[in-house]
Amino acid sequence: MKQKIYETSIALFEKAGFSNTSIQDIVNCLGVTKGTFYYYFQSKEQLLMNIHLDYMERLLTQQHEILRNETLDNRAKVYELVYMLLRNIETQGTNARVFFREMRHLNKENLEFIKGKRDQIRTGMTDVIKAGIKEGEFRKDLNPEIVALGILGACNWSYNWFNPEGEFSDQEVARIYIDMILHGIET
Repeated sequence: MKQKIYETSIALFEKAGFSNTSIQDIVNCLGVTKGTFYYYFQSKEQLLMNIHLDYMERLLTQQHEILRNETLDNRAKVYELVYMLLRNIETQGTNARVFFREMRHLNKENLEFIKGKRDQIRTGMTDVIKAGIKEGEFRKDLNPEIVALGILGACNWSYNWFNPEGEFSDQEVARIYIDMILHGIET
């Protein structure tokens, strides 16, 4: 039942927003009582925190696998990180939309904790850019923090428009992004 509450809540939060979805809305969809909800979650905000934490932990686990892969050069790691973010839109798109749109509803303590997790993603990307600069794969005049934020911004915004069942696959979009990132758009 906990998983059903979780999944139903994500769908309702995506459709109507966190503020416009009540616990009563959630339990009505499931045909259960509020007591059932409160058996698994202390509050709607705790449920939202769980959604955010699950999303970030999944990304961090995937990121750590990529960063630890010694068979990949830094260019390949950037590609894999971009692909990871786009692939998660297909597998976790609803969670991503809830994550980005509803983060503002977390209490201060939870928000700071989630921002810390989000910063780990940024730091991982920044470290790959720095390593690529140091190893001569990327230009030395780049600002690694700004490049990392630019890459993450492009990828994270993709949840608004990317359709995994559309004309381009997540791998194709990742290749386009990487080509644009590594080679720019100049002729």
